[in-house]
Amino acid sequence: MNVLHLVHAFFSDGAHWHGYDGIPARFAEHIEYSLEALLLAAVIALPIGLVTGHYGRGGNALALIATAGRALPSFGLLVLMFIWIGLGLMPVMVPLVVLAVPPILVTTYEAIRSVDPSPVDAARGMGMPEARVLLQVEVPVALPLILSGLRTAAVQIVSTATIAAYIGFGGLGRYIIDGLFQRNYEKVVGGATLVAVLALVTLAVFWAASRLTVSPGVQRSG
Repeated sequence: MNVLHLVHAFFSDGAHWHGYDGIPARFAEHIEYSLEALLLAAVIALPIGLVTGHYGRGGNALALIATAGRALPSFGLLVLMFIWIGLGLMPVMVPLVVLAVPPILVTTYEAIRSVDPSPVDAARGMGMPEARVLLQVEVPVALPLILSGLRTAAVQIVSTATIAAYIGFGGLGRYIIDGLFQRNYEKVVGGATLVAVLALVTLAVFWAASRLTVSPGVQRSG
């Protein structure tokens, strides 16, 4: 059966737009899981990336952590967490956060390290404390790259949050898992399409955030 026909059949079915299994409800659940995971990953990775990038230490350790994080299979980690912790949102959050930390961590570190040292040295020469040098001089210049790391992490989370359905949670993965079990390929294709749409929306949100938060001078120099 044609994929476009399956997509049309899924979205034209009114039953998919109402109730706890409707598209709005599943969309909201997926966004909730994704935002929670991204926030946790940012809280962990951003401060470490900023401080290590500012002082120029720990680059090799960060690369090792990033490589290890990327090597861990999300689904395998989900199963291990489910066996160890039991039913709950934590087994879902752990693999998503582990997936998201490396791009945020490494990109933030590299963004701070790539800042031109001249204004940094000038700020220090004026007696500016290190915290202000980091937050007022380095971060504004490094912001485009920092946002790119967050964007990469967000898209990876949105694409992978479908694993929540494997242990009984909701989200857009519910359509894929239930559709495969029921051999309802209309559901499978519809769920996959919704995940792709949400990933594109995520890219658009970060593009808009970059336009709003990055100073025009930094945008032109980039």
